[in-house]
Amino acid sequence: MKKNQIELEIRVPNQTRYLSLIGKISEELIAQVEGYVGDRETLANHLNVVLTEALVNAIRHANENNPEEVVQIRITISDNEILMQVFDHGRGFNLTRAALNPNDNRHSLDEHGRGLFIMQSLMDSVEYRPTKDGNVLEMRKRYR
Repeated sequence: MKKNQIELEIRVPNQTRYLSLIGKISEELIAQVEGYVGDRETLANHLNVVLTEALVNAIRHANENNPEEVVQIRITISDNEILMQVFDHGRGFNLTRAALNPNDNRHSLDEHGRGLFIMQSLMDSVEYRPTKDGNVLEMRKRYR
């Protein structure tokens, strides 16, 4: 880990009641970002939204609401970006096909994909890939 880098790892029970706590942690971390010249409140809100959406997806879809599962979160703040990773143990999915454009009327009643579209709109990059133990959703926000 680099000198000015902050890395936080959290293991969350597979329950939605912890969403607000995790959102608050991500907001508080923004206060630790050195060199950010933009609107910290907006950045904190965006990170809260995307992390909450990612957790909901992991809990409900990947871990299928199984109370025995956990969701692992890693937030890394470096000199030029914030990286948020959410690890799950599900089957995985194709990010390109799953992220719908809510302006596309063909999917107006479909509840799936809106969170992914929001994540992609608020972050600089969003990737989902398999790992040796499951999958990871990586969301990056650059600030330099």
